[in-house]
Amino acid sequence: MQIADELYKKISSAKYLTAFTGAGVSTLSGIRDFRGKNGLYNDIDAEKIFDIDYFHMDPSFYYKASRSLIYDVNEKKPSIVHLVLAELEKQGFLKALITQNIDLLHERAGSTRVIEIHGSPETHYCLNCSGVNISFNEVVKIIEAGGLPECPKCKRVLKPAITFFGESLPMNALNEAVMEARKSDLMLVLGTSLTVYPAASMPLYTLEGGGEIIIINNDITPLHDRAALHYDDLETIFNSLNSILERR
Repeated sequence: MQIADELYKKISSAKYLTAFTGAGVSTLSGIRDFRGKNGLYNDIDAEKIFDIDYFHMDPSFYYKASRSLIYDVNEKKPSIVHLVLAELEKQGFLKALITQNIDLLHERAGSTRVIEIHGSPETHYCLNCSGVNISFNEVVKIIEAGGLPECPKCKRVLKPAITFFGESLPMNALNEAVMEARKSDLMLVLGTSLTVYPAASMPLYTLEGGGEIIIINNDITPLHDRAALHYDDLETIFNSLNSILERR
């Protein structure tokens, strides 16, 4: 409990707290990360899932390979980290949550100020026909029925508004994330290796603005030596932090 007390003291004294999350947050929900010991990139075809050129050739591969990662909404539930971050927002501590994740678990946990810098599957759209898009929930129903989401005009398979390799990051989300990071006097950096740029620059904007960062990640990151605090057991710490918040 001592670590959680130390963390809560930092959180409660921050004037502008933000969080930056990566795939390690969602591994607690049973979603495999990308670069960890059991990550997706250990599979030979993993890079094809989010490759825009491969999507053009065979969009069905994306939907088949990403189903457990994104679309099995009844199988994957928000973890204690997602839930505590939502509670921190509810209690007025957390001002913004910047995430690299594309699984919508932050939203499902109750977070409302989520900036998705790698895009979001909340919308699926046609690469050919302007103005054609459908919601995530509609796509889930189609996939559960054994189909693929198609454009009603040209019958092309719809693409999620996720940033694939070969595409640019959504500039509005990226600019908003940079603005929030620069305003932060404390950023929680959770479950990310800090190796994928430009996303990994977010904590640097906080540091350059005179703020502090706290890193909780299983592995050492390039910014560990610049963190005010750093820990490695995300689940245990957030369970303890949750107990503190419940007593408030």
